[in-house]
Amino acid sequence: MSQTRHVPVMLQRCLDLLAPALQDPAHPEPVVVDCTLGLGGHSEALLAAFPTARLIALDRDKEALRLSAERLAPYGDRATLVHAVYDELPEVLARLGVPKVQGVLFDLGVSSMQLDEADRGFAYAQDAPLDMRMDQSTGMGAAEVLNTYPPGELVRILRAYGEEKQAKRIVSAVVREREKEPFSNSARLVELIRDALPQAAKRTGGNPAKRTFQALRIEVNGELSVLERAIPAAVDSLAVGGRIAVLSYHSLEDRLVKQVFAAGAANTAPPGLPVVPERYQPRLKQLTRGAELPTEEEVAENRRAAPARLRGAQRIREEER
Repeated sequence: MSQTRHVPVMLQRCLDLLAPALQDPAHPEPVVVDCTLGLGGHSEALLAAFPTARLIALDRDKEALRLSAERLAPYGDRATLVHAVYDELPEVLARLGVPKVQGVLFDLGVSSMQLDEADRGFAYAQDAPLDMRMDQSTGMGAAEVLNTYPPGELVRILRAYGEEKQAKRIVSAVVREREKEPFSNSARLVELIRDALPQAAKRTGGNPAKRTFQALRIEVNGELSVLERAIPAAVDSLAVGGRIAVLSYHSLEDRLVKQVFAAGAANTAPPGLPVVPERYQPRLKQLTRGAELPTEEEVAENRRAAPARLRGAQRIREEER
């Protein structure tokens, strides 16, 4: 598989956000964590841009780790690659004997490799087994979710994770069809969704199957519950002065990141105190005004960048225990 087509999203902006923490003279050998290694595009750029930095990179996908290990081999022992889900960051750092880090990067998009490898079943544009597991050694695939979940649960998933207004219509069709024959491949599901939707719904927002596939992917990989644990854990792992940058690709992820950053940047003192004690002071400073979007030029070059939303924050004080 060629790696040349893999274009990291908002790469320069991510590097710029993290740079002050990774070039701080107080930390001559900074540690930066790439929580979503994928094909290693962001990781390679971090190692190249910050020659004294040590990289710890996590991915739950063994194939991604194998390919990235080849890509990052020239950097030798500056790069430590770990098979882990990103909410396991505290355990990974403890195991490596790293108490605090200077930078953390999350790129929450499905990796190019997973979208492009036909047999993984992530993409709705080609027929493939309905799998969608990022780590294919564990858990249930998307076909099993479609074939076994009660209708009410499927409707909830499509509404909550896919923001699909036609969830009931789609699920009714799924339930009717799965009784005839269980689902196994993506093309049948795409066709069913096209047939189930009213004409008006088909005219908006690209491929009509997109929202359903997103919802199934989030459910199969437990993405939002993992993220709910992972972002606060990453903030906790930052040394004072350390920075975090997060690339999200749909509103549910972005909202979660926004809430964690806003809570960290808030003053938590009871109202009316003449002087705010240290423990109530904000522990984060937000580095982006709202979410930053990719430029038109970048979207023209890399259509996968289109939905990206970037937020950054800096740790400005220690937690008081």
